Amino acid sequence: MDELQHFRMQALRRSFLGRSGVGVGLAALGTLLRGDGLAADGSQRPATEWPGAVRPLHFPPRCRRVIHLCMAGGPSHLETLDYKPKLRDMDGQPMPQSYTAGQQIAQLQGQRDRLKCLGPQHGFLRCGQSGQIISSLLPHIGSVADELCIINSMHTDQINHDPAHTLMNTGTSIPGRPSMGSWLLYGLGCETDDLPGYVVMTSVGGGQSQPIASRQWHSGFLPSRFQGVEFRSKGDPVLYVNSPAGVDMARQGRLVDAIRQLNHLSEVRLADPEIATRIAQYELAFKMQTSVPELMDISDEPQYILDMYGTRGADGSFAGNCLLARRLAERGVRFIQLYHRGWDHHGGIKKGAEVTARLVDQGTAALIKDLRMRGMLEDTLVIWGGEFGRTPMAQGSGRDHHIKGFSLWMAGGGIRGGFRYGATDELGYAAVENPVHVNDLHATMLYLFGIDHERLTYRFQGRDFRLTDVGGRPLRELLA
Repeated sequence: MDELQHFRMQALRRSFLGRSGVGVGLAALGTLLRGDGLAADGSQRPATEWPGAVRPLHFPPRCRRVIHLCMAGGPSHLETLDYKPKLRDMDGQPMPQSYTAGQQIAQLQGQRDRLKCLGPQHGFLRCGQSGQIISSLLPHIGSVADELCIINSMHTDQINHDPAHTLMNTGTSIPGRPSMGSWLLYGLGCETDDLPGYVVMTSVGGGQSQPIASRQWHSGFLPSRFQGVEFRSKGDPVLYVNSPAGVDMARQGRLVDAIRQLNHLSEVRLADPEIATRIAQYELAFKMQTSVPELMDISDEPQYILDMYGTRGADGSFAGNCLLARRLAERGVRFIQLYHRGWDHHGGIKKGAEVTARLVDQGTAALIKDLRMRGMLEDTLVIWGGEFGRTPMAQGSGRDHHIKGFSLWMAGGGIRGGFRYGATDELGYAAVENPVHVNDLHATMLYLFGIDHERLTYRFQGRDFRLTDVGGRPLRELLA
C-alpha cells in the first residue's frame, strides 16, 4: 500500500468513526425525545454512563462522593478551630518581629513596624467524647466533633482571594487548569444520568463578600462534559429548565432535532470532538427538565429534617443548600460544592465572625447528622474550610489575609473522626507541626477514591498534567 492510499484509508476511517460517534449520540437523543424511557424495540433504555479514565482503581476506594463546604473569604482559624491562649495573653502587645521578618503580608505590609497582636475574639470549648477544642461560635459543629478530623496546619501559596481560590480548586494558581471536581469526574465517571455529576451552589451573608468566578469549577483543558454546573439555590435552579408557556414536548423536540442537525453539519465540516459532548449535554438538559424540579421539591422532607437544618427548603440560604446537597448526593451526584461568601473580616471581626458563623453552623452540622442517619457519611467525604486564614496581628478591629497557617476539617468518607492533625506555633502564625499544603489535601482526597494522584494525568500541549501539579502526598495518618 502506497502512502497516498494509506492516507485516504485513515481519513475515511476517521470520518466513519466521527460520524458513528455522533450517530450514537443522536440515537440516544432520539430515544430520549420519546419520553417513555424505552428503546426503539420497547425494552428499557440503559442509563447513560460516563466511564472513568481510571480503570481499575489504583487502591480500594473508601468513598464515592465529595461535599465541599467552601467558606469563601478566608475564615479566621483563630476564631473557629485553632485556640491560642498565648495570643490571648498578648492581646494588644507588639507582634514579635521574629515571626514576620521577611514574610509576605497582605494589606498590613506597610505597617510591619507597628503590628499588634489581636487575641481570640471568642471563647473555645471542648466538644464531644474526643474533647476537640472548637469555637463557641460553632456550637452545632461542636455537637458533631467526634466525626471531624481537624487539620490545624494548612498552608497555601496565594495571599489574595481569587488566586487562592484557584489554587484550592485546581492545585495551582495558574488560571485555566481543571478544577478538582472535574478531575474527579474524569477519573471516576458519573453515577447519575439525569443530573450533572458536578454541581455548585452559592450563598452569601455575614461580612464582606468577594466574587467567585465560574472558572473555579471549570473543566479547563479536560473535555467540557466534566465541567461543574452552577445551580441557583432560589427560584429556578437552572435557567430555562421549564418550557416556556405554549411550548409542548413535541414542539420542543422539533427544535432540539433542528439543533442536532446543525450540530451534525458542524461536526462533518469541522470534525470537532466537542460536538458529541454538545449533543450529550442537550440530552442531559432534556432529562433535567424532570429531575431538577423533583430535586427542588422538598415537600417529601419531614418537618423534623427541615427543623434540624433550620430551613424552609430551597430558600437561597446556606442551610437550604446543605439540604439540597444531601438530596443531590442521594441522586448520585459525584462532586457538590457549596460556597458561602461572607468570611472576609478585615474589620469588625468579633461581630462579623459571629454573624457569619451563625449562618453556616446549623446547616453544616445537620448535613453531617443527616448523612450519618442515612448511612451515607461513611462513603461521603465532607470538607469544610476556606482558601486561607487570617493574621494573628490586628488590622484595626479585624484580621488580614494569611497563608502561613490556617485550619479546615474533613469528615466521613474513610476519614478518622475525633482527631486533630498538625499545629501552628503558639501565636497561630505558621504551621510548624505536620504542615499540610493544598496539594496534600487533593492527594488525600483522590486516595480516598482509590486514585494515585501521580497517575491521574491528562496530556495537554505536550505535558502530562495532574491535579496536584508537581507536589502533594496522601495523608494516610488521617484515615480511619
